[in-house]
Amino acid sequence: MRLFVALVPPPDILDELEETVLPHRDDVPELRWIRRELLHVTLTFLGEVDDRTLDRLLPRLERAVHRHARMSLSLAGAGAFPGSGAHARVLWTGLYGDRRGLARLAASTAAAGRRAGTPPDKHRTFRPHLTLARSRQPVDVRPLTEALSAFAGAPWTADSVHLMRSHLPGKQHSQVTYESLKTWSLN
Repeated sequence: MRLFVALVPPPDILDELEETVLPHRDDVPELRWIRRELLHVTLTFLGEVDDRTLDRLLPRLERAVHRHARMSLSLAGAGAFPGSGAHARVLWTGLYGDRRGLARLAASTAAAGRRAGTPPDKHRTFRPHLTLARSRQPVDVRPLTEALSAFAGAPWTADSVHLMRSHLPGKQHSQVTYESLKTWSLN
């Protein structure tokens, strides 16, 4: 099963984000916007994990999460991967607030995954963001990053961490879906 560790912003924060983004959804037709139920902040991508590794992973993730306090975060601004946005494949909004605490939490969940035997995370450094849209081909999203640069969302308290399973399109699913396998509270 394909797994990742994530924070999920509360519904009122997603409402605010959706209201901000909605007027711009048609600005770059090549973008595929992420469905609301899939919006999250990835802390650690764990990749393909078998049942035996999952059994080792669960207690390690639980210990890792419980070592961290709840944190105040907010969504703000916009950016793109890669680079400046002239040839981007991903449009995102950033996270502000307790970014150090967020980075420590991400490092702890990544370490728990490594100790349990999951494949190494492909992403070398943690860059806190929430993906808004993707494109198969590089596209210029600079007009969108400019339009969304002034976005400053309300603060929210991240109080739990989810172990998510990603179901890719195939025989059982016509589109990507995420399933929360386990949720742990931050202290």
